[in-house]
Amino acid sequence: MDTQSGYLLVVEDIPDILKLLDATLKFKGYRVLTARNGEEALEVIQKERPLMIITDILMPKMDGFSLVHTLRIHSETRSIPVIFLSATYVAPEDKAFALNIGATRFIEKPIDLELFMKTISELLLQGAPASQEPLTEPDFYIGYRKRLKTKLNQKMTQIARTERLLETLPEEEKPSFQASLQMAISEREEIEKLLDQIRENFETK
Repeated sequence: MDTQSGYLLVVEDIPDILKLLDATLKFKGYRVLTARNGEEALEVIQKERPLMIITDILMPKMDGFSLVHTLRIHSETRSIPVIFLSATYVAPEDKAFALNIGATRFIEKPIDLELFMKTISELLLQGAPASQEPLTEPDFYIGYRKRLKTKLNQKMTQIARTERLLETLPEEEKPSFQASLQMAISEREEIEKLLDQIRENFETK
């Protein structure tokens, strides 16, 4: 596949990771466009079809699961290869769901850059994957809601454990755990928003 005739789209809401991926890919000679969430990604895709999409899963407004489902239900974007990157959705059930909705590959964070670049090269050489029949809306939302609820429960447990730990630590050891706690709280809030969106979608259909 001629990478000079198209670009790679990187979708990531954490600025430092987005900058790293953007710089790494450009250094290797790829043309790159970026987006901070699924909604921004769809706006970019409407203007020009990318050769490949590399996307995080847990993001605000529209996450990676919803983005890929949206791509797969439209024939003009169904065959675009998608690599999922995630530090949150790494259980076997998460990976199975990701592949079931149409992801091409799945890479865990922290990202092994050598594996990352090798995966991109392999997929570009292979060309567009065979299109699979997209999940129906009910099947997607049932699986999606289950994954979100599982992650919400895990985040709640993580937050409770970290809060208890902070009560026992000396002041000089608290900052790193406080940062971890704030990130977990932020992720919990994002998952809760996504669950609310699912409820609204079901109520309006």
